[in-house]
Amino acid sequence: MKHRKIIVKGAEVQIATREEQDYISLTDMVRNFEGGSALIEQWLKNKDTVLFLGIWEQLNNEAFNSLEFEGIKHEAGRNSFFLSAKKWIDKTGAIGLYAKAGRYGATFAHRDIAFEFGSWLSPEFKLYLIKEFQRLKEEESRLTSLDWSFQRTLAKVNYKIHTDAIKDKLIPALVTRQQTNAIYATEADLLNVALFGITAAQWRQANPRASGNMRDVATLEQLVVLSNLESINAVLIHQHLPQSDRLTQLNKIAISQMRSLLSSKATGRLSSPVAVIKKAVKK
Repeated sequence: MKHRKIIVKGAEVQIATREEQDYISLTDMVRNFEGGSALIEQWLKNKDTVLFLGIWEQLNNEAFNSLEFEGIKHEAGRNSFFLSAKKWIDKTGAIGLYAKAGRYGATFAHRDIAFEFGSWLSPEFKLYLIKEFQRLKEEESRLTSLDWSFQRTLAKVNYKIHTDAIKDKLIPALVTRQQTNAIYATEADLLNVALFGITAAQWRQANPRASGNMRDVATLEQLVVLSNLESINAVLIHQHLPQSDRLTQLNKIAISQMRSLLSSKATGRLSSPVAVIKKAVKK
């Protein structure tokens, strides 16, 4: 789980990424308010809060227990009504809130819900919270864009090494420009199939309205692996390995490196039987 921090009116507020969604610490948000953490439970027992949380879950959580929600909604607003984040989660299967246990435990809320809580605390605090959150996201977006551009440039550099190896070892003397281009395209598709599982032509057929090519829409991880494959294929070409053998090796390397980069993320989409890959290249 990725954690970052922003400063909102002097308060250090944690932001955690969970299931690719940003969650903001409500516990940190109330640190400089009179009443502290008790304000979270005070907000949760409010009937309007319960209605808001219920609607959010119904829009974003297919597993939300609407029957339990109806019971909580019916009780909300009474003097004896009590609702904690843990109780809300346990009863309804909610995903908009989560409680972090331990010495440094805290209650986190999805950014939509955290902004709503910030408005309840203080409209001014909410505005500062949104401003700092947006600043963080813009900075992260800029850094991601720089990383992607660097990897795209690296892939282009490695592509030059790759094409030089093709020119030196695979292109016979006195061939036509059309024949030369065909060999380059075949080797480029060797890498495409090893990494993406399809050729450039197959991708264009599946994405007729897309601008650019399959490499232009590749993820940062895929671009990293692609640049590695280009260098490795250049070495394999110099070793005079047949194309079918190189494809098998490159595919195994692509799967291994993507698994390493993505860690616990699913990588089944990268794994394709070697027989199917060989068939795609022959086409």
